[in-house]
Amino acid sequence: MPREVPIEKIRNIGIIAHIDAGKTTTTERILFYTGRTYKLGSVDEGTTVTDYMELERERGITITAATVACYWREHQINIIDTPGHIDFTAEVQRSLRVLDGGVVVFDAVHGVEPQSETVWRQADRYGVPRICFVNKMDRVGADFWNTIGMIRDRLGANPVPIQLPIGAEADFRGVIDLLEMRAIYWVDELGTQMVYEPIPPELREEAERARETLVERIAETDDALTVKYLEGEPISTEELRAALRRATITGKLVPVLCGSALRNKGIQPLLDAIVDYLPSPVDIPPVKGVNPLTGQEEARPASDEAPLAALVFKVVTDPYVGRLVYFRVYSGKITAGQQITNSTRGNKRERVGRVLRMHADRREEIKEVYAGDIAATLGLKDTFTGDTLCDPEAPIILESITFPEPVVSVAIEPKTLADQDRLSEALRKLSEEDPTFRVRMDPETGQTIISGMGELHLEVLIERMKREFRVQANVGRPRVAYRETFTRPVKGVEGRFVRQTGGRGQYGHVVIDFEPLERGKGFEFIDATVGGIIPKEFIPAIEKGLIEAMEAGVLAGYPLTDIRATLVGGSYHEVDSSEMAFKVAASLALRNAAEKAAPVLLEPIMRVEVIVPEIYTGDVVGDLSSRRAQIQGIENRGKGIQSIRALVPLAEMFGYATTLRSITQGRGTFSMEFDHYAEVPPHIAEGIIRAGEKKPVGR
Repeated sequence: MPREVPIEKIRNIGIIAHIDAGKTTTTERILFYTGRTYKLGSVDEGTTVTDYMELERERGITITAATVACYWREHQINIIDTPGHIDFTAEVQRSLRVLDGGVVVFDAVHGVEPQSETVWRQADRYGVPRICFVNKMDRVGADFWNTIGMIRDRLGANPVPIQLPIGAEADFRGVIDLLEMRAIYWVDELGTQMVYEPIPPELREEAERARETLVERIAETDDALTVKYLEGEPISTEELRAALRRATITGKLVPVLCGSALRNKGIQPLLDAIVDYLPSPVDIPPVKGVNPLTGQEEARPASDEAPLAALVFKVVTDPYVGRLVYFRVYSGKITAGQQITNSTRGNKRERVGRVLRMHADRREEIKEVYAGDIAATLGLKDTFTGDTLCDPEAPIILESITFPEPVVSVAIEPKTLADQDRLSEALRKLSEEDPTFRVRMDPETGQTIISGMGELHLEVLIERMKREFRVQANVGRPRVAYRETFTRPVKGVEGRFVRQTGGRGQYGHVVIDFEPLERGKGFEFIDATVGGIIPKEFIPAIEKGLIEAMEAGVLAGYPLTDIRATLVGGSYHEVDSSEMAFKVAASLALRNAAEKAAPVLLEPIMRVEVIVPEIYTGDVVGDLSSRRAQIQGIENRGKGIQSIRALVPLAEMFGYATTLRSITQGRGTFSMEFDHYAEVPPHIAEGIIRAGEKKPVGR
């Protein structure tokens, strides 16, 4: 089956922004004007295509990233509409990993907001070229130039307006195209009819100045155009557009457009900009990975003829068709019924079932997916988020997707025996879908503990368990997901497990060096034994024994992390040694090490931004200081508003929304995201450890 769309005409883009900036409304308008839908979806009315989950429509927020394909000017645009709330940051992370470009939506009233900065940093991490859309130009307080300034100053970007707004707030009527030097108006309520007119006389001078700046900024990025510009030669619109495309793809410039998605103004030029300035799969460098057979780095070009290399970025359980695996093909192609290898899982063979092009929750069956495209498939049973799918004859492992650690936990207990089975199934499927959702058993109480990125994240997951899996459960109060770690290295720690009770006994003996790692490094295991003093078949059991023992912690039952364990010695018995014996021996070594390794408690520290009227700044700073906050800075945002940035322990932030409302008479807002784990001060740690249980928090 031949390609329908040449790879040069594919755009894989994400719509990303702070919550309530208008991402989903912008996406809905894109789908309408490209003919994908025939009715304008509304977030408020719960009729959007991409927010298709019942919970999304009820709450008016995006919870899960939705994938949809549409067509504009003979180009295929694969769009992922992502959540704006920080609790669902994993959805943004996994989407940006497989996208080639992004549209960052800003609220013209508020400009750059906290989550705008988070998604911008995530896009920087993956090197995703961007264009900006300043939305809500019709709102009271809309300020195009203020938003441009914030993009430059707060994001460290190099924004170049390629449009100017005509009017603002209630008088917003259209835009000036600075490349073509003409005005664009939308004359019907649905925004389907655009008219091009001369620039209004009162805006002509401003437009000419803005175009001159635009030409200069574009010319600076291109040697040939720099010469032309300095010599006063005319530069054609085609030359400017081509140079702006190159500068956008390399990240030197960020084109900025404006409009009002809700009022149906500005979307068609945004679609043109997606096609004109964002990259196709062949415009970005070939994807790199490691050949598992040689350990050497290899590159795969974005070509249908190259061996298959695809990355799984999402797994969901669909109530109608079952387990859906979403993937991006970087090279080669995937065909229904094809035998492929999951190189991440030790070259496990899998057979592709049906191949589907996704339109949010609707599916279109296709035969093949080619290089540069995004699709989903059924039939892959042992494949998970971050796995690489490849040609069995040309294995490669692509860089996986990293996710932040969960920071909030609750205990959950099924109400009846029937609920127990349903709960187990729900937890398994939801943790497959969401890599930031963790499930573990409390070794002391036997309770099931679930952890996530925030209270809203867990609230949504628990609600999904009730609705989708019919689970009735009792849920505890939110509490901090503390961790434990060692602070001193300990050498030559023995773990010995010997049992002789008649018949075959048990024998496992290990000697392990333990040392602390940098925060965030997790667990490293090194086998440094030589001469076969412990047979190789027992080594994985030793590692597994350590991992299981670390889950139970050594101080207050919290998981141990940021530790390197190096197996340096031990012994075995020809008859009595077993995997179980070595697992137990390893766990005993960890317990023995804890006595000398000076273990400490770690707590999640959150990056907090509070936006308040200036008159409340002193009171808010005082309250934050009482919560063990480190104030990072106070910034004047204009119009009597100030932004306070601080690092605050999560344990001190439960119930903060109520306190802030009280201090500011409802005029303050705040956002927070995980920053790092840090040691709990000894006097606070003592209380948690003495209690001998996880500390329910709240002020």
